[in-house]
Amino acid sequence: MKLTKTLIASVVCFGFASSATMAKVPAEDVAKLGTSLTPMGSEMSANADGSIPAWDGGIKELPSGFKSGDFHPDPYADEKPLFTITASNAQEYKDKLTPGQLALFAAYPQTFKMNIYPTHRSASYPEHVYEATRANAARSELVEGGNGLKQAAVGFPFPIPQNGLEVIWNHIVRYRGETVTRDTGQAAPQRDGSYTMVKFRDELDQLYNKKGTKPEDLEKNNMLFYFKQWVISPARLAGTALLVHETLDQIKKPRQAWTYNTGQRRVRRAPNVAYDAPGTAADGLRTTDDFDMYNGAPNRYDWKLIGKKEMYIPYNTYKLHSNSVTYDEIIQAGHINQDLVRYELHRVWVVEANLKSDTRHQYKKRVFYIDEDSWQIAVTDIYDTQDELWRVGFAHAINYYDVPTLWSTLEVFHDLKSGRYLAIGLDNEDAMYDFNAKRTKKDFTPAALRRAGRR
Repeated sequence: MKLTKTLIASVVCFGFASSATMAKVPAEDVAKLGTSLTPMGSEMSANADGSIPAWDGGIKELPSGFKSGDFHPDPYADEKPLFTITASNAQEYKDKLTPGQLALFAAYPQTFKMNIYPTHRSASYPEHVYEATRANAARSELVEGGNGLKQAAVGFPFPIPQNGLEVIWNHIVRYRGETVTRDTGQAAPQRDGSYTMVKFRDELDQLYNKKGTKPEDLEKNNMLFYFKQWVISPARLAGTALLVHETLDQIKKPRQAWTYNTGQRRVRRAPNVAYDAPGTAADGLRTTDDFDMYNGAPNRYDWKLIGKKEMYIPYNTYKLHSNSVTYDEIIQAGHINQDLVRYELHRVWVVEANLKSDTRHQYKKRVFYIDEDSWQIAVTDIYDTQDELWRVGFAHAINYYDVPTLWSTLEVFHDLKSGRYLAIGLDNEDAMYDFNAKRTKKDFTPAALRRAGRR
């Protein structure tokens, strides 16, 4: 895998995250942001053959007639695939595919395919996020052991990463608006494609990303975000609820979580809502830290920065996001409807997480492929304790251009052992995300969780 000069230095010096805090980025490198590097830290220029264009600011204007709260129309709807990768020709493109993608071609040779479209570097963010990212680049550090941040707020903390752990923290705290509420569905189809939809309501208050937030404010309160979720349907699960307080420095204080059980009608502390605990109503097809492709404390793994690579990843999947598409059209046997999925060639950071010898987790190794323009994990390959490829995860992303931010519209985890998959975040038949929601700290207390569960 070809490494850039910056990456060569990073891998030599910081191949594995040490227990010490990392060196700050030199001023001459910070000055590259907005010139040879985008404000997010990605390469401004096109690739050698132009198949990945130069970044020109991403999507900066709203479509005619669009207003916040609408579903997001596809700005590339008239485009046709450049070509299609199938099981019969997948080996021709293996240098731009992950082992997990190749495994899906082998598992579903008649139906799994990847339609490859022209690449659009559509990721864009508010100007104040760019400004905060520039400030962070000169000062942000990992706390001792890498299980938290200091001197970072609002923007990406490490736009010029020096190790794999800094890359994963960029994903964890990436900008997705400030306070967001959403109604989504989760489906865990059987092998024949039959499924029961589980409907959730989520509320996310991202303290780290609030405009005007200062690093000292975050460090004083030691809080990254509040998250509340409850099940709306089916009836047998309705009212089950979860509350998470995610801390900034997880050495000082680990994640706090509470659950509400409708049968017991009481709120309980839930210290095990982390790491490889089963995901809510996921039929055993994901772990807690699979949600959002990866979340939570990174302390059970050693994080290695492998380098940068050009890969075919889900991107600008507006067709999959459309409210003119039904859940039954998306959910199929073996995998989601690939005619609704758009893949593009993008540069990604490759980060390998290896389980530490003195810790435990269902996953022994995880390899993350992170979009350079958004720090969104696009694909992940997950290995079991026998070093066998077990699961493959995809984040199907769009630019929510009314914010703006690039974020997944659907996450899909394939379990290669069971031949099943889990689709998280289905929203086509529900209202669009509310990025203008107003919440206070009182909305994220155990008492508020009890009220949510009783609705």
